[in-house]
Amino acid sequence: MRAVIQRVSRASVTIGGQIKSAIGNGLLVLAGFEDPDTAEDLQWLSQKLVNLRIFPDADGVMNLSVKEVNGDILVVSQFTLHASTKKGNRPSYLRAAKPPVAIPLYEAFVRQVEADLGKPVGTGEFGADMKIELLNDGPVTIVIDTKNRE
Repeated sequence: MRAVIQRVSRASVTIGGQIKSAIGNGLLVLAGFEDPDTAEDLQWLSQKLVNLRIFPDADGVMNLSVKEVNGDILVVSQFTLHASTKKGNRPSYLRAAKPPVAIPLYEAFVRQVEADLGKPVGTGEFGADMKIELLNDGPVTIVIDTKNRE
């Protein structure tokens, strides 16, 4: 599983001209899934997300987690995170899990993040044409791949 995590002042997902989800201060998480991903990957990444100390404390030092600042999380599926660009100019998405595998992983990840955060999270819609709007705060952008955790 691969995730791009952005600290945001606000973020939203619009589908068909309608806002599906919107958050204020918190994290926008773009999540891509592979066939070998397991429940352990989802749990590990969820714990990492809610405890990642990337929010400023009273001294302006990145020392607080999204949980500690009572921030929100918006999770959007994005299969293009597993693009391979080694050959030619057209990316290959062979590593990305197909919907029968990816949808249950995405839904389980959202449930895990909600449990770890202690409140509902915003979501996109798997497979939809989504417009993501965000105001990156910092900017702070972090890429995490569960296959590179050691």
